Amino acid sequence: MLTYQQPKNSVVTWRHFDRKSYSAFRSLGREIKIGVLAISTLTAAHTDTLATRTDSLRIVKDTVSSSSYTLREATVTGSQLPVSLDKAWTKIVVITRQDIDNAKCQTINDILKLCPNVDVRQRGALGVQTDISLGGGTFDQLTFLLNGININNPQTGHLSADFPVAIADIERIEILDGASARIFGSQALNGIINIITRINPTSSVGLHAEGGSYGTFGGGASVNTAATHMRNRLSANYFRSDGAVDNSAFHRQRLFYQGQYDADNLNLNWQAGYNWQRYGANTFYSPKFPNQWEEGTRYMAALKAETTAGTVHIQPSLSFIRNYDHYQLIHHTDTGENFHRNDVMSASVSGYGCWSFGRTAFGGEMRHESILSTSLGHQLDENHRVSVEHKHERYYDYRDSRTNLSMFLEHAILLCNWSFNLGVMANRNSAVDDRLRLYPGIDISYRPITGLKLYLSWNKSMRMPTFTDLYYKSETQEGNIGLRPEKTSTIKLGADYYKNWFALSLSTIYRRGTDMIDWVMYSADDKYHSTAFKLTNSQFTATARADMARLLRCTMQTLNIQASYYYNHQHRHDDTFVYQSCYALDYVRHKVMASMEHSILTTGQHEGLSATWYLRWQERKGTHIEYTDGQTSQRPNRPYTLVDVKLRWTKPRYNIYASFENILSRRYYDIGTVPQPGFTFLVGAALQLKMK
Repeated sequence: MLTYQQPKNSVVTWRHFDRKSYSAFRSLGREIKIGVLAISTLTAAHTDTLATRTDSLRIVKDTVSSSSYTLREATVTGSQLPVSLDKAWTKIVVITRQDIDNAKCQTINDILKLCPNVDVRQRGALGVQTDISLGGGTFDQLTFLLNGININNPQTGHLSADFPVAIADIERIEILDGASARIFGSQALNGIINIITRINPTSSVGLHAEGGSYGTFGGGASVNTAATHMRNRLSANYFRSDGAVDNSAFHRQRLFYQGQYDADNLNLNWQAGYNWQRYGANTFYSPKFPNQWEEGTRYMAALKAETTAGTVHIQPSLSFIRNYDHYQLIHHTDTGENFHRNDVMSASVSGYGCWSFGRTAFGGEMRHESILSTSLGHQLDENHRVSVEHKHERYYDYRDSRTNLSMFLEHAILLCNWSFNLGVMANRNSAVDDRLRLYPGIDISYRPITGLKLYLSWNKSMRMPTFTDLYYKSETQEGNIGLRPEKTSTIKLGADYYKNWFALSLSTIYRRGTDMIDWVMYSADDKYHSTAFKLTNSQFTATARADMARLLRCTMQTLNIQASYYYNHQHRHDDTFVYQSCYALDYVRHKVMASMEHSILTTGQHEGLSATWYLRWQERKGTHIEYTDGQTSQRPNRPYTLVDVKLRWTKPRYNIYASFENILSRRYYDIGTVPQPGFTFLVGAALQLKMK
């Protein structure tokens, strides 16, 4: 919930729609303080509509008195157009910085586990090789954005979640469930997850260190500098573990830099990131081989600008991402060994204008994806082979590339208690043909009374197969060069209700997909084949949260409870026998989340000792393959229940925390036979120092 402090009986009117982070407040000619009151912890996060772009409303934490009231008119962005929070036509789940602090998770993946409609399938603990999906889809059908920049890996979605940012770098995470092509580009088949990083408003230095079970240790530092028009943040992080099970040790390094320049008619944002990790990949891709190993490196750089030309707001951007991947089916051997390098270059420009008949946004993007590989792509002749970096006795013998061009147009109308947004994306991909294909959509919201919003949307989207889907071949897998782009049509219907101490959110989504890609076995002695199906998914999500301390007016500073339920039903529209599915047909059917956050010892406002408890139960459809003494057997996926508790001692300049996960030490699996840790703990401390 967003609130601000204002004298009684004063009327506030916003007249500036500049899309600068401070525009709404500049129009007032007065100082405004904004605070975040965490009504709950993270089980479903905050479901208010907030900006999906880095130029949206900046949220600054501050103390808010009892005279505060809900901020419903601040300009935010839910698409390519700015709109007030009260009149937004789309819904985005927002995980705030306060949620992240309360959850005391060590990775982005651990935070996303606590959202009811997000399926997080870990192969390794603490964010090592994690598949993340939305609404019964697969890990390839989701677009990841970092400050609005698409960071998906065209080689495989298995590596898209190798984020170059640490948890301490994040301001908030925004999740949009549903086909989103006309807003975020052609790859947003099932939705987007946008990670927005932070730059402190004052010059400061941050330090943190943590350690725990199985030789786990990590630490990092950040430096923020702030001047009149310029801000910078540089962070470095290291994390390692011996692993809780055989062949699961890992090392990870991250480096991230972000800068901002802000003047009257020009705003520049730039970022650069580096992520490296090496890990034992115990049965990651096949239970036949427990000694797999992988190493990945990511480099990225991006520049975005904002300016105005008359009444039109313009935002161009450029980005470059390079990914390296080195994989061994059997560690320390060349059996099934692969080297890959893929590059992604993007250039885009978008703009919008406000007219008497509504607001119109327009823009386009060109995205070029290429890969050099020892196995993926079209084979090169000997004269065009490229040496593998750091291993010159090996060559990239295969290459492929494709260029994606997309253009969008959308128009919004705000009429009394109604909000309408209609848009379309035109897309052409060089790997398909020369045709432009249209992907339209419409969003409608209605606010019949204060505190209640109803919304309905319909959108179409598409996704190109990854290079792995098309070309990969090994002893256990075989790609399919004949795969076509995946396509979905999505209908979303929902309602949000809130009052001072209580909030309820209900939503249902129906997806109809064609050419939906999966890796399947047709018999017990078969290998996995990349193929496609016609699938429909029907999902339902309900979330309720309550501020019990406010309701009961008790002396306890914090007492928040929250519960959510997610249900998904899938139907495949053919009768082809499938012995084993690896991804698309192996989905979460039920997921129940509950959390309770409460203070234990209060030493001052927002200071003291607090605890957060989490309960998570989920049931996954489908089966998995087990190999015992060389014999193959098929087993149904088993439901599991996990209980975690997080403790946090908070002071103005430092905090100390302890995380105890799976305290019942349940044996469970997210993917096939890849074992997950039993009881684990991690203890850490963070220090923030202001610079003069």
